[in-house]
Amino acid sequence: MRLILRSRPFFWTMLVLIMLTGGIIRWYDIDKLPSGLYPDEAMNGTNALEANRTGDYKIFYPDNQGREGLFINIQALSVKAFGANIPALKLPSVIFGMLAILGIGLLAWELFRSRYAALIAAFLTATSYWAINFSRIGFRAIMVPFILSFAFYFFFRGLRKEKFIPFALSGLFFGAGLNTYTAYRLAPFILILLIPFLFLSYESFLKRFWKHALMFIVAAAITAAPMFYEFVSHPEIFSSRSAAVSVFSPEINRGNLWGTLTKTVGLSLIKYNFVGDQNWRHNYPPYPILDPIAGIFFLAGLIFSVKMFLQLLWNRFRTKDHDVELSVHAFLLLAFFIMLAPEFLTNEGLPHALRSIGTQPAVFLLATIPILFLFRKLAQAKGGTKVAIMLSLSLVLATSAMWNITKYFVFFRNRPEQHASFNENFTNMATYLVSLPKETHKYVIPENGIAVQPIVFLTNGLTENLEVVSGSTTFRSPAILIPQHYDPQIIGNIRTYSPAAYETDIDLDPGFGTGFKAIMIP
Repeated sequence: MRLILRSRPFFWTMLVLIMLTGGIIRWYDIDKLPSGLYPDEAMNGTNALEANRTGDYKIFYPDNQGREGLFINIQALSVKAFGANIPALKLPSVIFGMLAILGIGLLAWELFRSRYAALIAAFLTATSYWAINFSRIGFRAIMVPFILSFAFYFFFRGLRKEKFIPFALSGLFFGAGLNTYTAYRLAPFILILLIPFLFLSYESFLKRFWKHALMFIVAAAITAAPMFYEFVSHPEIFSSRSAAVSVFSPEINRGNLWGTLTKTVGLSLIKYNFVGDQNWRHNYPPYPILDPIAGIFFLAGLIFSVKMFLQLLWNRFRTKDHDVELSVHAFLLLAFFIMLAPEFLTNEGLPHALRSIGTQPAVFLLATIPILFLFRKLAQAKGGTKVAIMLSLSLVLATSAMWNITKYFVFFRNRPEQHASFNENFTNMATYLVSLPKETHKYVIPENGIAVQPIVFLTNGLTENLEVVSGSTTFRSPAILIPQHYDPQIIGNIRTYSPAAYETDIDLDPGFGTGFKAIMIP
């Protein structure tokens, strides 16, 4: 096996196969699972439709509390190519989820200088429930693991080879991240806090790398410039809604900042191994976001990395010897805790697997460390022992993968909470409206401006005589009226003007509580 992995074609074939397998897992049945288009996803879709119609592809979309525009503009290209439908809207998430598998694998290869490590890290990412889930939802946050993994892959490759091009590529990726998701704005602190350890790890660091650093900064400034311009032009968007849920707000910490931080950090950490995110869109409650096998490997890797970091740091000051492994463990710990900060610096909905999505590269890399250790022990074993270890380790990793895939595609699929959390009833309303004759007058009473977006997006160009009710609406009959939030008073009010109006129940997916009322107006 060791000889086979020394073959570059075999290694790349395996890495690409893992990525493609992860892609199949992420794409399979994408139009039906999750069971509905969540309003936040649909808001991206309607913004994408408007951008395609007007040609105004924004750097920052102010609707829905404000969102960075890069992902939405990519979604717009997908919708333009494939139409206003769920697969087209989610295709960018699937692609970025796939690319994150490759990026995390390459970063593992660069950090640990092992092809075993690359394949292990890629496999863990490809088969993680946490990674699969967010790769199948049209949220812009899915770009963060992709951006971080490639940015630091090229960064560490540039350090090893002392070449300019990897630093330029790293800078381009790193700067582009500012255009992805609010939580990414803390990512520069990974580099800032890593700098002292780079000086400790590399001899004559400044003399050797100041030109490379300049190349990185220029490249990062180019791709970050659009969002920097938005920040300067509209400084209010920098904080967005985060200020309202920040632990630094007196209304949140109630005068006890350190007590609040202790609580939020604890809740953020336990989600990996003990009690996970309770939001069905983010996780399978109440279980942790990592399966037991990956969770144990992650915890072991985290403990080992802390131990190695302290030991290498002590050795550096004691012997004055430079060891690049110090910067590796410094990076892993910084990447984990800094990208965890967007979660624990807030006090809303914790644990929160979405806000901490930037920890995915560090989590899977840390989980790789003990598995890599076992593989290296395997290489030293002989005869039957070697076969036994190989079979046991393969079985353990296969069990982890099957656990996650089954949990998502079997158990998660059939949970009523999943159907409700993605507002499948709104998607069903859109399907029903499209099925009606085009000449029928159709009216939707919106729950609010965001909630109505699945209907707006999924009916776009597919039906006629459809109107979202507003203060200026003039009703024409015969008609069908659908209230997103049912209130018995509605039918009473309508009968004042049309006594023959009546209600009917529509349920396109029986058994999951996602039916709705339709009011027929003769």
